Amino acid sequence: MRKPPQTPYETVAGTAAAPSWPGYLATLLGTIAGMFALFHGVLFSLSATGNLPPPAFTNALCIDEKFASMRLERPAAPTMLVVGSSVAWRHFDGDTVTHASPGTVPFNAGMCGRTINQTGYATEWLLEHFGTVRDVVLIASPQDFDACPASSTAFFDRHDVDDYVFGGASPWQYYTRYFSLASLVRNAVSIADKRSGADRIDPLVFDRYGSGPLGGEGVRGSLLYGKVADADPACLEALSRLGEALRQQGRRFMVVSTPLHPEWRRLNDPKGEYLGRLSGAITTALAGSGAEYWDSNAAPSLAAGDFFDAIHLRWTAVPEFTGGLVKAFHLDGGLATIAAPTVRGGA
Repeated sequence: MRKPPQTPYETVAGTAAAPSWPGYLATLLGTIAGMFALFHGVLFSLSATGNLPPPAFTNALCIDEKFASMRLERPAAPTMLVVGSSVAWRHFDGDTVTHASPGTVPFNAGMCGRTINQTGYATEWLLEHFGTVRDVVLIASPQDFDACPASSTAFFDRHDVDDYVFGGASPWQYYTRYFSLASLVRNAVSIADKRSGADRIDPLVFDRYGSGPLGGEGVRGSLLYGKVADADPACLEALSRLGEALRQQGRRFMVVSTPLHPEWRRLNDPKGEYLGRLSGAITTALAGSGAEYWDSNAAPSLAAGDFFDAIHLRWTAVPEFTGGLVKAFHLDGGLATIAAPTVRGGA
């Protein structure tokens, strides 16, 4: 008696039936094409409703949105570049600077959550495109010096972001290349409110200088940021390298320690010892580069009500802080005639 077939392809007659490879391949390709069409259909629908996030080059929405903003609007020939983390992005009022120094064309390239080594990487990239920059202003918080592993320095692919921001490349290819379903869904839910400024905690609104006004009304409700370890030597080394690179390029480098909430100082550094060590370490790191340093906490002038949280200022206090920066670095020779600028940005 003949045995039953042993495999799906063995016939009763004992011969093997060849699989239909053309049909299988057509099905596979059709499935891929269908998924691709569905994915881009979702993207087009999100775009049409104003809920499409930017391509996830870094998977940090505030940075990816910064790239999207730069793609659409940036000065053609800036003379001053502001760099750093979110305190740089949130704490610079271009009107104050241009009023004091009418020939200055500032551009705020601050990117949230960046450590000093990452800021150096971004600054180097930006200066490749903005050869007109004479002055570089770094506004930093203690958190920026907390940890600077070399592995995290190159936090975006320069080639892809170059093509997207400066080369006019189609954005659609980058949604596929940097696809993350969880990130896309999370950001699609929140991006409209962030762009409009309706999200008062984390708005993604950019003024014409690239700054991101924050907290025109109210505060976060907590300090949010706690005690910080002493500056990582790798961060200080990254700052030193950036200062030396700018010196060799003939650019002026100005470094600012951002103001800290009075309550943060009372809880975490009541005697000023930590901030004193940080200030000394920054000064040492910049020695020999010709860079200038202003510690805005050495003679604090801002009250608790000026802060959104421990390290971020409400926008209403930013003109005063920027005015202090102008004075500290003698950007105009005097601020007597500077008027308070109009608050912009819906936040």
